[in-house]
Amino acid sequence: MDEEAKIPQATAKRLPLYYRFINNLYLQGKMRVSSKELSDAVKVDSATIRRDFSYFGALGKKGYGYNVEHLVSFFRKTLDQDETTEVALIGVGNLGTAFLNYNFMKNNNTKIVVAFDADKERVGQEVGGVPIEHIDDLEERMGNVSVAILTVPSQAAQGITDRLIGQGVSGILNFTPARITVPSDVRVHHIDLSVELQSLAYFLKHYPL
Repeated sequence: MDEEAKIPQATAKRLPLYYRFINNLYLQGKMRVSSKELSDAVKVDSATIRRDFSYFGALGKKGYGYNVEHLVSFFRKTLDQDETTEVALIGVGNLGTAFLNYNFMKNNNTKIVVAFDADKERVGQEVGGVPIEHIDDLEERMGNVSVAILTVPSQAAQGITDRLIGQGVSGILNFTPARITVPSDVRVHHIDLSVELQSLAYFLKHYPL
């Protein structure tokens, strides 16, 4: 959609945050929400929220706020909440196991459907209802999954990434410290938990709330 191509990436990253809060309001039966209420809940200032929403046309009315039901249906459509994104998990260690047990249960449009590990003893088991396959069988068992979560040892990250790309994966959530190289048409989001924790500690110390 051409309109969505013009949306800044920072705005696009905030959309799931808005959706989660607004969907909770909708489930509670709330009819409307002000930009200030939204701002307090998601910790984004009102002006930014109004600017984010302005990219999508008139979503609210001055003095009234936003219609919750309208916002929920808008975000569902925009974020493809009605379509399920199937995900593969690579590496069933402690972090991978936690992902499988959680499996985005509050966000039922994203679902891990298959997991891979190098440990033969784990193969054939299910964790959180997801079957664990051997990493050697990745090409055979991957199916049409286009998104992968990488929770493997750093030294294995690039090799696995190359195989995933060979299988048509277009999005990778990388939880390894390795900075993997991918073609320009593959999107990678790096999440280094130790860096995030250091960053949090730094902000707590130097920018107290």
